[in-house]
Amino acid sequence: MTQTTPFETLLCSIEAQIALVTLNRPQVLNALSHQVFADLKEVFSQLADDPGIRVILLAGSGEKAFAAGADINELTKLDRGLGQSLSHRGQSIFRQIETCGKPVIALINGFALGGGCELALACTLRIASSTAQMGLPELRLGLIPGYGGTQRLPRLIGPSAALKLLLTAERVDAAEALRLGLVDEVVPPDQLLPRGRQLAQSILQVAPLAVTACLEAVSEGADRNLDSALRLESRIFGRLCGTADGAEGTRAFLEKRPPKWSGR
Repeated sequence: MTQTTPFETLLCSIEAQIALVTLNRPQVLNALSHQVFADLKEVFSQLADDPGIRVILLAGSGEKAFAAGADINELTKLDRGLGQSLSHRGQSIFRQIETCGKPVIALINGFALGGGCELALACTLRIASSTAQMGLPELRLGLIPGYGGTQRLPRLIGPSAALKLLLTAERVDAAEALRLGLVDEVVPPDQLLPRGRQLAQSILQVAPLAVTACLEAVSEGADRNLDSALRLESRIFGRLCGTADGAEGTRAFLEKRPPKWSGR
């Protein structure tokens, strides 16, 4: 396992094409400060540009929290203009994570509240510990979620269920999060990282170009009408048919052997 350049608020290790990014402010429940955002922006820029990284796991240090939300001390200093700028910056960095071209799996232990929940929503997949609690309590502060929560949550679980969570500002436990579709799996706390690595290994078995293309098709097609989205899918499918990996995958299937992906 190798360690990347040190960051002030997070850790990043790399092993066998899998990067593990860990928010590392357990003393404040991994609250999302200005520096955390700066470090997330930098680490995801590095990982997106690294062809040796194919899957990214995102976790929170300690047993109590994935990320408990924004740093409230920073919020007290905001006015209208600063608030809009802060929201735009957070949205931009979460969008960077969402569109980095590689699957990002959130490993949610303990609290994922406010901005922490929004960070999880920006990931490709979400695995929760059975101790997880999730919610968007911003309305209790006289605010609304500002890092994409009002937009991603309805897209994920439907407008009515999303509005119930938003308007009541209530937390849900892991079982309810799973029922709503807010998370994809729930596992015991000691199985959170092993299950994340197991899922990452499954993704490593399929063609890397196809993984990137599938992420592109789902992301770009989500806001199109069906006819336009289907045309997008056809273009991406055709593009893959002209790749070495496309030829290798079909040939390996016919020859009843494991494929050898080249990423070309």
